[in-house]
Amino acid sequence: MKRGTVGLCALLCALTLAGCGGTEQPDSAPAAVDSPVAGKKVAYIMQMAPSDIFQMWSQAAQETAEGLGMEYDAFFCGGSDAQWQDTVSQCAATGYDGLLLSHGGQNYAYTFLNDLLEQYPDLKIVTFDTQFKDSDGQTRTLDGVTQFFQQDAQFAQLLLEYVCEELYPEKTAAGEPVNLLKVWVGPNFLSPFDRRQEGYAAYEEAGLIRTVETIGPADFSNAEASMADITSATLAKYQPGEIDAIWCCYDLYASGVYTALTQGGYEIPMVSVDICNADIEKMAREGSPWKACATTNWNYNGEFGMRVLALELSGNYDAIIDPMTGEAASWLELPTTVVTQDMVSGGGINVTNLDTVAGTSYTDRSWMPTTDWMAELLGD
Repeated sequence: MKRGTVGLCALLCALTLAGCGGTEQPDSAPAAVDSPVAGKKVAYIMQMAPSDIFQMWSQAAQETAEGLGMEYDAFFCGGSDAQWQDTVSQCAATGYDGLLLSHGGQNYAYTFLNDLLEQYPDLKIVTFDTQFKDSDGQTRTLDGVTQFFQQDAQFAQLLLEYVCEELYPEKTAAGEPVNLLKVWVGPNFLSPFDRRQEGYAAYEEAGLIRTVETIGPADFSNAEASMADITSATLAKYQPGEIDAIWCCYDLYASGVYTALTQGGYEIPMVSVDICNADIEKMAREGSPWKACATTNWNYNGEFGMRVLALELSGNYDAIIDPMTGEAASWLELPTTVVTQDMVSGGGINVTNLDTVAGTSYTDRSWMPTTDWMAELLGD
């Protein structure tokens, strides 16, 4: 198995008090807290390559696992579905207690993981951005498996709210739709894209926006360059003022749009979903058309996933709470926020220190799942 291992953490001992004489020990000394998951072996297995945000994810997951006394490994599979499945299978076979799985394909994840759990019924699994669909295309769930996602519809809605209220308030106040070039691929191309479309469609149906045209990459093996070419060709068909803004469902595609806008000298603002260091750098440039990104806090994402896996391993399923509803659930969605050009224009901002400028919605932790023992061990 080809494995990109981020790190193997040493097993931490349960927290104990330093030994003192009986009469010397203050009555107010805190009681030791034993971790119910101490010694458990867990892994984060990501279908994609280790980009900025997923390195952040892995580091946060690792710190959380260490704080709870677990052993941690991370594997990145370079975009290979076959390698992802092989890695998951081998981790299960070699005795991992829990797996945090990211970006499994919806065309195989349900059947693959269902078969895996039949073979390893004690294995605990949490998935991120991994839709379960059966051979008939019906959405399914797996008993004991928690699925979580970003709140993709909210991504679209927050960006469109920004476009309508911040970029074109006069048109919105007058009841005129904002004319958008939409960068999107679907339906049934990628489940997060489909969920983002739901939020987009709500604004369209309300008459707040009008889609001039929908475009996407022609070459997915080189999507950024493809989007630059396609955007340039598309913009050449329209007169100034016919497109008010460009909405992008994914920041890799948006990077190609940015190239087309800047090289072509177009003064059309653009917004996008997801974020990375390169996005922030482009947003911060003087005169940049890239006005906003919608994102989640990727440090929190990794911590959230590992907390949920620890709660599964300890049997505390009732403490696994959906941040969007406040109720116990097996399908969870993480709240999103908008990072604007104004926030990053001062320079020196990247994904690791974004919390210093992105506001309270980005740094809010009130929705993080926990229990008494977890709060004691992790310090919150």
